[in-house]
Amino acid sequence: MKTMNLRALFAGLCLLLVALPLMADQGPERMIRDSIDDLMMRIEGREAYFADHLNELEAIVDDSLEDVADFRYIGASVMGRYFGNASPQQRSRFVETFRKTLIDTYSKGLVTFDYREIRVLDNQQASRFDDQASVAMEVVANDGTVYPVSYSLRLDDGQWKVVNVIVNGINLGLTFRNQFDQAMRDNNRDYDAVINGWSPDLAVEELEQGGSA
Repeated sequence: MKTMNLRALFAGLCLLLVALPLMADQGPERMIRDSIDDLMMRIEGREAYFADHLNELEAIVDDSLEDVADFRYIGASVMGRYFGNASPQQRSRFVETFRKTLIDTYSKGLVTFDYREIRVLDNQQASRFDDQASVAMEVVANDGTVYPVSYSLRLDDGQWKVVNVIVNGINLGLTFRNQFDQAMRDNNRDYDAVINGWSPDLAVEELEQGGSA
């Protein structure tokens, strides 16, 4: 079903980050290329196994993401204007909650990831700043649909880390920030209530139709 495939597609895209720490000394483009090959090799032919042993896949993702994604940076970005008034404990708790929801949700989707080809584009746009980079790629679904993907990375203590992903023109960081803002409005700016109830929602129809980054 197309909706399920799209959910799995997004899950797979996010979890392509799993292998990045193995190539941290390389440039961001090469790192992304090698990470795709490495992860596909690790899960190829084992989808059914991981579907029955999801906890093992979640453990792999959890361990690997430790050095890959800058979750503190991402968490602050998602909290947006509310970050400044949050207590240190609330900030840390949201980062951990955000991380856990991604791992749980996308680990489930990875085992049904359905694609024909994943390719990093040869002609990458040069970055304006030495500590920032973006890597463009495309995912070709089995029905021939091409989904453009762009990873945003920043250089942190000598290591490139992913801080955002844009899928089919949809800025996921901005999408989560808008959802956090709406949750704060709905809960009268009760940080604890928003963190306790955090469950990010991705509109499949929105990803399908695409948008402006």
